[in-house]
Amino acid sequence: MKNISSNVQPLVQGSDFLDSEIVVIGSGPGGFPTACMLAEAGRDVLLIEEGAFLPQSSSRPFSLEEMETKYRNGGVTFAIGKAKITYVEGCCVGGGSEINSGLYHRTPEEVLVRWSSEYMVKSLNYEILEHMFAENENELNVGYLPGEAPKASVKLQMGASLLGWKSMEVPRAFRYDTPYQPDRPKGTRQSMTEIFLPRFIKAGGRLMPNSKVLKLKKNSGSAGWDVQSLFMFEKGVKRHITIRAKTVFAAAGSIQTPVLLRRSGIRHNIGNSLRFHPTIKVVAEFPEKVNSMEMGVPVHQVKEFAPKYSFGCSISSLPYISLALLDHPAQIGGIGEKWENMANYYCMISGGKGIVRAFPFSSDAVVRYSLDEADLCTLSDGLRELCLLLLKAGAKALYPTIVGAPVIRKKEDLILIPRPLPADRANLMTIHLMGSCPMGEDTARCAVDSFGKVHGTDGLYINDASILCDAVGVNPQGTIMVLARRNVLNFLN
Repeated sequence: MKNISSNVQPLVQGSDFLDSEIVVIGSGPGGFPTACMLAEAGRDVLLIEEGAFLPQSSSRPFSLEEMETKYRNGGVTFAIGKAKITYVEGCCVGGGSEINSGLYHRTPEEVLVRWSSEYMVKSLNYEILEHMFAENENELNVGYLPGEAPKASVKLQMGASLLGWKSMEVPRAFRYDTPYQPDRPKGTRQSMTEIFLPRFIKAGGRLMPNSKVLKLKKNSGSAGWDVQSLFMFEKGVKRHITIRAKTVFAAAGSIQTPVLLRRSGIRHNIGNSLRFHPTIKVVAEFPEKVNSMEMGVPVHQVKEFAPKYSFGCSISSLPYISLALLDHPAQIGGIGEKWENMANYYCMISGGKGIVRAFPFSSDAVVRYSLDEADLCTLSDGLRELCLLLLKAGAKALYPTIVGAPVIRKKEDLILIPRPLPADRANLMTIHLMGSCPMGEDTARCAVDSFGKVHGTDGLYINDASILCDAVGVNPQGTIMVLARRNVLNFLN
């Protein structure tokens, strides 16, 4: 990967202006496949990424170091609202694919039907997309575990089975080393830098990391765009660069894409319909060890009550367990001795709606997200069911992420979980951001057409999670990538 930095530096040292037929902004699960497919089709492509290139070997997966170096704001960004919701964005080459668990879902068919009908999206039926899903899955090596699941994951499956609820193992974009070891699975996360970066460079694509796009401006001299960027050299030296492009694909994510477009004066239905999967967590403590420094990603989810709410087991490394226990300070002191008996579990819903705005006189975003009382009641109901499942699986203590919440030790304690969840005390989070610039032919509510072209604007496309019409109800990376592939093929044809 040495050719990345060596190719970038000469690009910007000699001139304040660059030219490229196509500029792709953002290198996550929308941006990198977009840039790669275009480059492999023979187009001149420059891929711009705000974050640095940090290979997977630069930090232990799901460690504090990874959070500090690959997450925006260290992973602590808040949406303003009655209920506090922390959301997570990747900020590095590869975007969210470099930090997520790699769990993979195809878009539920009923969601595609709803989007086609309610938002007037063309060519979105499952038959058209099926082979594209398969191509993405083949490229990402999506598959099931080659052996036993981590103990924390099995606990979720066990509790669901004892209650007669539907659970499933979710396939993952991961290449396991052989032989497979259940207690310490080794391998490589199949992120954008692993899969698409080598192909992109080989096809002649140019990558510019450490460069934040500040504004898009219509080029008055010719058809196209001036992409105004701030490039960060080593040792903190900054330089303003303008890239002249015929076509721009914005793929910076559901927060940064609408902020950029609104800052550029493009506002029609931009940033007005942000959707989250609001999530509440509970730390479960078991009599036996279920966790370790080498534990793999938990892969089971419970879909018995979907789409109302879903359960899963999330990343449970020591830093993540510690964060989840902040609402139970009495437990923090002894965490080092018993965290291997603990794991993080979550209840996820699809409720609420938000807006994204550009912060005045700044490149930062202002995000507001509203949950009504019905949403908070749904979260409370789901949390109670999740706690019942974990007690059934043998948990001896449960610690919900609610300030001042009691410890749940038996079924009779479930009544102590408030309904609705108290908006001022419930610590909610999400890693799934989508829908801020929805696609479709309904111009009264959609920001882009059925294939990502911004309504009323030539040469400008969005190709990331922003264009999902609303909350997809499952891990969205599979949906993001299949839409990116579909839209690029439409553009090339």
